[in-house]
Amino acid sequence: MDKIATRDAYGKALLELGRINKDIVVLDADTSASTRTGWFAKEFPERFFNFGIAEANMMGYAAGLSLSGKIPFVSSFAVFGALRTYEVIRTSVCWSNLNVKIVLTHAGISVGEDGPSHQSVEDIGALRVLPNMTIIVPADGIETRKAIFAAVEHKGPVYIRLGRAKFPLLTEADFKIGKARIIEDGKDVTIIACGLMVFEALKAREDLLKEGINVRVVNMPTIKPIDREMLIACAEETKGIVTAEEHSIIGGLGSAVSECLSEYKPTLIKKIGLKDTFGISGTPEELLKKFEIDSDSIKKAVYSMLNGKP
Repeated sequence: MDKIATRDAYGKALLELGRINKDIVVLDADTSASTRTGWFAKEFPERFFNFGIAEANMMGYAAGLSLSGKIPFVSSFAVFGALRTYEVIRTSVCWSNLNVKIVLTHAGISVGEDGPSHQSVEDIGALRVLPNMTIIVPADGIETRKAIFAAVEHKGPVYIRLGRAKFPLLTEADFKIGKARIIEDGKDVTIIACGLMVFEALKAREDLLKEGINVRVVNMPTIKPIDREMLIACAEETKGIVTAEEHSIIGGLGSAVSECLSEYKPTLIKKIGLKDTFGISGTPEELLKKFEIDSDSIKKAVYSMLNGKP
């Protein structure tokens, strides 16, 4: 199965956009080799700005560029770009509903050996609460490219959350902000996943099918606005929902799904994600297993739900 890092797909998409839209500008906080914005900088040096390790200043500058008619893409590692700059995003970007695109890489615990100081597992929750913010977590490189292009057409703040590791290529359907997609249908339980967890959900489904358990797998790339219609349909058509995310279960995809369905279609929900804890240093594979956010953990949640256990 072909694999590509979502950050690589981002770098390539920026180059495409830079060649067709001269209003695209890119800002980075001395991480351009890692975020892949360095590719844009090499071809369009006059439209690239390196702020060093001054992320808050970078975000404020992006707000100013957007007021000048530019479309700024702001990049860094997720833990720095989302959390260190939070007050500036809130007050300078979201309050005024400015057209700033925040694309942050190295999100989640799959950053690996860099450890908890670099493993952002709170960023979705922090940014989801901000008015006017749209949040996208692509499942693979194909969806990343489509999300970047969609973000340019969308007026207002957008956060796109990307990883460090290479993900298998899974998706080919059209991408639309605010819409989820059923990748594999099933009648027993629905697994709703985002980011690299979509692949883990598909692995779990393959194993479960061998045991006669037919689960539905839904790719939910847009965390905000959440696809309410899809969630209600899944709650009505299957026996329960398992959410899977490489993020804390507090404030992320699981919370967004629970908030929606508790109001519109109450159903049993189990959340796969980090359980109110920080990460540790280790390989991505070791960490996914340790924190119980791999395909085996998804299967256990499905078993539990079908057996009627809390």
